[in-house]
Amino acid sequence: MSARLMQGNEAVAEGALKAGVRFFGGYPITPSTEIAEGMAKLLPKVGGTFIQMEDEIASMGVVLGASLAGRKVLTASSGPGISLKQELIGYAAAAEIPVVIVNVQRVGPSTGQPTAPSQSDVMQARWGTHGDHSIIAISPWSVREAFDLAVDAVNLAERFRTPVILLMDEIVGHLRERVELPESIEIYERRKPKSTRAEGYQPYKPDEDLVPNIANFGEGFHIHVTGLIHDETGFPVGSPKVTEESIRRLHEKIDRAGDEIIKVEESFMDDAEFAVVSFGGTARTAYEAVAEARNRGIKIGMVRLITIFPFADKILNDLASRVKGILVAELNYGQVVNEVRRAVNGKCPVKLCAKYNMQIFEPEEILKAIEDLAANQDQTYTVHSTGFEKVKDPEEVENTGGDD
Repeated sequence: MSARLMQGNEAVAEGALKAGVRFFGGYPITPSTEIAEGMAKLLPKVGGTFIQMEDEIASMGVVLGASLAGRKVLTASSGPGISLKQELIGYAAAAEIPVVIVNVQRVGPSTGQPTAPSQSDVMQARWGTHGDHSIIAISPWSVREAFDLAVDAVNLAERFRTPVILLMDEIVGHLRERVELPESIEIYERRKPKSTRAEGYQPYKPDEDLVPNIANFGEGFHIHVTGLIHDETGFPVGSPKVTEESIRRLHEKIDRAGDEIIKVEESFMDDAEFAVVSFGGTARTAYEAVAEARNRGIKIGMVRLITIFPFADKILNDLASRVKGILVAELNYGQVVNEVRRAVNGKCPVKLCAKYNMQIFEPEEILKAIEDLAANQDQTYTVHSTGFEKVKDPEEVENTGGDD
């Protein structure tokens, strides 16, 4: 392995290519543009195709078409563009079309602050498209992990025939680090139909793992693809029973494989009495804050979420049994904290350290919140450029049922 100085966005392009992506359709948008630039440079060298479409909706449509034709595909954008892609993300979930969507998050809503870091699209990743649906979302915290998770995202999309969102943030996307990329990786190849006979073929008949083996277009099989609820033939069916079974299967094919999909990383947890939960670029700062807190005698550890969805409910619930309190550090107004509270289910206090003013966290800011957590101060703090501001006092929180 040779060391290289790489940017996070460049590493995503390299990882996707290594995993077998041979088609990219997209539209330039800050802060994800370097991914498109990388794919435009790299794909022609391996016989792949890069196409810049007229907008984000068309970009999503073209990658779904290429995926149905058998290509491993990638598209990349940021918050506003991801919003435009949502209807077709839902179509991909319903029609079970493998696709990887990279979201390099920036401050919003609307066009927000295009060059500023944020982690405010977490709930959009899970619930951005309408209706009940499953989704996989994963988030790297380093340039090397951006490469690794790009590979994982492609493999997961192919394995479960589902949209996978690589939930980057501007911090990691534009970070440059010296990395060594692996010479070989594990690649999951899309499954083929078990029978070569086209007669009587049912493209949406699930295998034992609830994932169907759908043939690619042009391989001699007749396939009907629709966003309507359909039976195993792929044709729409207005049946309550089929509707229930279809929606349940879309969820269960992901839920059953939780142990295979969900990844977290623990640090300093052997003797921890408190824990910080964080993810993506913010986890880098949280790690420094936790290390300094331990130097000051606070027994605190860190749990980094690598898989954001499906959420690590069992892991967080078990964590709550081991610690006196949890601090969630995220670069938004408070999104993952609500998932943590749901998973913890009242076993221990869960506090929020939020920041959303265009600036990344400083270690001292998270450290201050750690010290407050360890001192059992029942307050939630929002980080501003001038320091911490008390959001609610304990009596207000108790009466309103808000932040505990």
